[in-house]
Parts: sequence; C-alpha cells; structure tokens
Amino acid sequence: MNPKEIGKAYDTITHLWVREDFNRMNGIAEHKRALAFVENKGKALDVGCGCTGRFVDLLLSEGFTPEGIDISEEMIRLARRRHPELSFHHQDICEWTITEKYEFITAWDSIWHIPLEQQENVLTKLVSSLNVGGVLIFSFGGTNEKSDHTDNFMGPEVYYSTLGTNGFLELLIRLGCICRHLEYGQHPELHTYLIVQKTQNHP
Repeated sequence: MNPKEIGKAYDTITHLWVREDFNRMNGIAEHKRALAFVENKGKALDVGCGCTGRFVDLLLSEGFTPEGIDISEEMIRLARRRHPELSFHHQDICEWTITEKYEFITAWDSIWHIPLEQQENVLTKLVSSLNVGGVLIFSFGGTNEKSDHTDNFMGPEVYYSTLGTNGFLELLIRLGCICRHLEYGQHPELHTYLIVQKTQNHP
C-alpha cells in the first residue's frame, strides 16, 4: 500500500480517536521523557499528527511552537478544527520538503506505515530537520530484522514496515544521533519506541 492509500484508510476510522473513551494519555509519559532531553524550546513537528491534539497540547504547555503533518485529509481537518491557530499540513512525509528546523520531532505510531524502502530516507530527513541538541521520538515494530506486512486490526487493511531494532539504531548512529531511551513499551507486543538526540550535523 502506498501512503495515499493509508491516508484514505485513516479517513474512514477517525471515529476511533474522537470517541469519548479514547485514552488521551497514550504516549504522553513517553513524550515527557523525551522532552526532558531537549536543550532548547522552539519549533516542534508532529509527524502523523492525527486528530486528538494530545501531543500538540503537551508541546504547547511545555513552551514549544508545534505544527503537524498527516497523510489523512480527515485527520488534518479535525486537527485544524481543534487548533485553528496552528499550521497543519496535508502531506506525504515521504515526499514533503521540510523547510524548517526543529528542536523536537515526534512520529508516534505513524511512520511505521510508510513503504519499507522509504524508512531510511524519511528518518534521514527528520534528523536533518533537527537542530543540534534536538530530540526525535518515534515508535516502530521492534523486530529483529527489517520486515513489512499488512493487517486489518483497526478495520480497513493498512500497511506496516520496520527496519528492526538494530536497523534503526545503526541508521540513527550514522546520522549523528545518540540513543537516549529504547523501550519495548507494550511487551510482549512488538510496539517499541526510541528517543534519540542529535549531537552533530551529518555530512
């Protein structure tokens, strides 16, 4: 599946995130852990921002200026309705040209939907968009090797890919990052998240 197809799938299931019993604390503790490493407060980017606005609210409360990007047109419409004062981009992160520099980037439960062959390019783009000292948090499938698959757990069929735990670590080290935290957050499920900090500009 290509990202545009993923976006269309998510257009049909926004109700899963706007229902009253949605857990708005999902991922918040992990983001607070990541924010503790940020050296300077400034611009922040939420990749695959969705519609709940919970990470945007957290970033605002911590003194950041956040913006969001999502491949789902409906997610972006709802995000803009919740935070009309902020910038939200209906874009494919694989193709989007990032013109800003950020102190903090989150890609929580999002870039695992991009094509496997785009994982390295997208991670490189995100790290390149961080200022030195900036922090990236993202979740991924913590497999031993790189892999991809589709499933219909949420309703429509969607695609997932991962470079595997060591694959992401090796890439991010090459890109001038240091690992600050790695956790299999929902063990024995493979849901894993990584916090890295950019320590130098990669050539």
